[in-house]
Amino acid sequence: MSDSPLEELEAHENAEHAEHAAHEKNPLVSQVTLTIAVMAVLAAIGASIETTEGDKTIVDKNEAVLQQNQATDAWNEYEAKSLKKNLYTIAADAPGPKSEAYAKIAAQNADDQKGLQKKAKAFEEARDKKSESAEVHERRHGRLTIASTLLHMAIAIATLAIILNRRWPWLTAIGLTAAGLGLGVWAYL
Repeated sequence: MSDSPLEELEAHENAEHAEHAAHEKNPLVSQVTLTIAVMAVLAAIGASIETTEGDKTIVDKNEAVLQQNQATDAWNEYEAKSLKKNLYTIAADAPGPKSEAYAKIAAQNADDQKGLQKKAKAFEEARDKKSESAEVHERRHGRLTIASTLLHMAIAIATLAIILNRRWPWLTAIGLTAAGLGLGVWAYL
C-alpha cells in the first residue's frame, strides 16, 4: 500500500498501459512490463526503508533531547548542592555549637556533588551518542529519499517505452534504477 493517493493512481495507470500493451504481443512490451514490476517492488522496499530511517531519526533526536533534559536536571541539582555546601561551610566556619554538624553537612553536599557530576556527564554522553545516531539515520533518510525518487522516475519513464514503442526510455529507466539502487546502497556505507 502506498503512502500517497497520487502514487497509487500512477501505479494503476502504469499497470493499465502495461496491460494494454501486453495484448500487442510485442517482446519489448513484455520486457518493459517485467522491468516495471521489478522497479515497483524495489521502489516499495526503498520507500519502506526510507520511512524506517526517518522514524529512527525522530526517535533518536527525541531520546537526545530527553538525555539533555536529564543532564540539565542533574547539573541543576549539582549547583543546588554547591550552594548548600557553601552556605554550610560558611556556617561551619562561624563559632558555635552547631559548627561541627554544619561541617558534616557541607562535606555530605560535596560528596553528593561528585555523584551528580558523574550522573550529568553520563546523560551528556548518552545525549551525544543519540545525536550521532540521529545524524546517521538522517543522512541515510536523505539518500534513500533521492533513491526512491529515482526509482519512481524510472517507472514513469519505462512506461513511456511502452507508449512510444521505443527502447531508449526503457534503457534510461534501467539507468535510473541502477543509480537509485547505487544511492540506496551508498546510504549504508
